[in-house]
Amino acid sequence: MLTVAYLANQFPSAVEPYVGEEIEQLRRQGVRVIAGSVRKARPSAEGGGNECEAEIVMQPLRAIVLIRAVWLCIRRWNVISDLIWRVIYRGHEGPLQRGKALLHTWMGACYAISLRGRGVEHIHVHHGYFGSWITMVAARFLDIGFSITLHGSDLLLHGTYLDVKLENCSFCVTVSEYNRRFILDHYAGIDAEKVIVSRLGVEVREQADRRLDRQPDHGEFSILTIGRLHRVKDHAFLVRACAQLHTRGVAFECSIAGEGPERRQLESLIRRCGLKERVTLLGHVPHEQMDSLYERADVVVLTSRSEGIPLVLMEAMARGKVVLAPAITGIPELVIRGQTGFLYEAGSMGDFVAQFLLIRSLMGSSSHPDLHRPYVLLAARRLDWVRHAAQVQVRHNFNRDKNLASFSELFIGRIARQAGNLLHENSVLQQIQLPVQWNGDVPVRTDGTDAVAGARSSVVLDG
Repeated sequence: MLTVAYLANQFPSAVEPYVGEEIEQLRRQGVRVIAGSVRKARPSAEGGGNECEAEIVMQPLRAIVLIRAVWLCIRRWNVISDLIWRVIYRGHEGPLQRGKALLHTWMGACYAISLRGRGVEHIHVHHGYFGSWITMVAARFLDIGFSITLHGSDLLLHGTYLDVKLENCSFCVTVSEYNRRFILDHYAGIDAEKVIVSRLGVEVREQADRRLDRQPDHGEFSILTIGRLHRVKDHAFLVRACAQLHTRGVAFECSIAGEGPERRQLESLIRRCGLKERVTLLGHVPHEQMDSLYERADVVVLTSRSEGIPLVLMEAMARGKVVLAPAITGIPELVIRGQTGFLYEAGSMGDFVAQFLLIRSLMGSSSHPDLHRPYVLLAARRLDWVRHAAQVQVRHNFNRDKNLASFSELFIGRIARQAGNLLHENSVLQQIQLPVQWNGDVPVRTDGTDAVAGARSSVVLDG
């Protein structure tokens, strides 16, 4: 049975359901997966119905493991010396980043010790943050390959030491063609074949296939956005856009679902803009309550500065909702302008408001008293076509079950290829594979040499 270690910065996590889904899919394919988390999961992420839990939680680290990790780093210094040289003497990282990388090297040795004796043949890490450096170091100590999944900010905004990680990984999985092009354009020398696209997806329900000719009748135009209250999500942009709509006399209500460090700043901005009756911060909303939020929404918007391809947009489109998002990164691969949704120029308040007013006018045509007139009917049908095309797009290209099956097939195939290459390239394995005959108590290869001579260099992590 293939045994793989799978590491996430924090697992399980309510905002990263795809990690648990990938682990469960691999297990269904017969892979033994040792799930790991660098940080202990927050209480809100535990007991959330996710059957997948972390077997290894690195923090807090036990003193005995830390001591053993120091000894491992000293005893096998040659394994990590080039990494330490890169951290200290090369690159343009600041002192704080370099110090963290040294600490994460130590933690990588701790992770290797935690995996010792478990028969792990490969390590996969989700996201390119510090957990990926830990994984890279552990894989070196264990003399196995590792792979990495890159999403959005971990590649586009916080790609610390990604040159080293991409050079050393067996293969890299990313969620969009945009990301793949970015990697190949910005990291010269990376083999294009080892950077592969594996899209995320959402549940596609049978009822989502029907065409939604009518929107919910609840009076004011309803705007919904979902996402962690973090600066990169730029909810402040949406609040300022709502202020402009309010100034123009547009009747609307805006709901922001999510929690995070920007909550106080957003509350203050909402008060300053006089939008307390228009904009509501809902906080964290349990997944089982999301259906009612989507059902009520007229338009689902996203205002992020950086993204992979957001699950929120996929979920909205699968439900036949109109979406409005910035034309950045991989989003146009999901939201095709005017066909499966609407895009605005990133950072342009004028374009955002213009696109919003266009959507509102098209929706207004659906209830226009002169609906029988050709131009009104055409406008109403255009929006219905967009909703239907959005559902088709998700069903065919962002279908969770379909994409998970493709991921597991790709993942297992790559590891099998890696093992095959290793068999031909590693002299130790070649020696083990040669026919052996016995001379008394000593195994001898058919060429007359000691069959275990090469194997004496095998790696053993001491405790």
